[in-house]
Amino acid sequence: MTTYVWDYRREYENERADILDAVDTVFRSGRLILGESVRGFEDEFARYHDVRHCVGVDNGTNAVKLGLQALGVGPGDEVVTVPNTAAPTVLAIDAVGAVPVFVDVDPATYLMDARQVEDAVTERTRCIIPVHLYGQMADLAPLVETAGRHGLRILEDCAQAHGARREGRLAGTTGDAGAFSFYPTKVLGAYGDAGAVITSDGTAEGHLRRLRYYGMEDRYYVVRTPGHNARLDEVHAEILRRKLRRLDDYIAARRAVARRYAEALGDTGLVLPETVPGNEHVFYIYVVRHPERDRILEALREHGFEFNISYPWPVHTMTGFAHLGYGTGDFPVAEAAAREIFSLPMYPSLPPDLQDKVIEALREILARG
Repeated sequence: MTTYVWDYRREYENERADILDAVDTVFRSGRLILGESVRGFEDEFARYHDVRHCVGVDNGTNAVKLGLQALGVGPGDEVVTVPNTAAPTVLAIDAVGAVPVFVDVDPATYLMDARQVEDAVTERTRCIIPVHLYGQMADLAPLVETAGRHGLRILEDCAQAHGARREGRLAGTTGDAGAFSFYPTKVLGAYGDAGAVITSDGTAEGHLRRLRYYGMEDRYYVVRTPGHNARLDEVHAEILRRKLRRLDDYIAARRAVARRYAEALGDTGLVLPETVPGNEHVFYIYVVRHPERDRILEALREHGFEFNISYPWPVHTMTGFAHLGYGTGDFPVAEAAAREIFSLPMYPSLPPDLQDKVIEALREILARG
């Protein structure tokens, strides 16, 4: 039997009654699209972040895409981001007709190297997308200064950082808007695709509500294009409302799993996650590093473990983005990391005995060299 890096079924068994009640609540409401559950989740998610607005959408990719459009980013504009992110971050930039411009990342944390952003800004730059990767936040203070000097917008990609903080500020609350994914694996996950954008900018909020609903304010009357069918589903919204109440508990459980890994693997030669001072890491993924990564993964497969790599290819090296004109060697830090990183199982309901087996297998493999 193969053991994978993530399994939702134990969590579902623990929360099954509440999840099924959420579904029943929606089905009995008589409103399946943009009803009370969506409004309730939007209000509660905004309140959790102490921002004015939350607009639910159908997935995290559209959260980034519509977030960009709501901030005025469009064809020909440049958006500065990082190459070691999930491809949807960059696909969303491409989808609005903008041009992704990459900067390299910090070698210890894999987060955007803010020092490089200033040199990447041109007269066409419109927006910066810092990616809060693996559960901790990029350094936003210098990005805010750069954005202020050049009149840029900041859209935080928070898909991996629900509940993460830096210097006390929650992910998504420092920039002009924050884009979230609620894909099932996330720190706050739905039971399918879902997403949201948070902001305190009333103009952006109005644009977001129109953008997700065909460009309409009233039914059947389009007031502005482009418009999309990108609505958050009522069932996912109601499930997310229930799970939002447990978000801090999920984070605490993830941190406990991370502590056990750190205590057990600190002397093995693995490079373990580094938390930036001032950051409150939520450990969406527990990413480790070793120069013999591929050998280790093969040995783990022999033990019945199939681990994930987030991400094996920096975006700029993918053939689908060859038109951007980048090549291997352009971002050496991100490229080196992609050759050596892999993720250990990390989810709140990870059984201690399974974590022990992972630790034992890794210690055995690393000890024999």
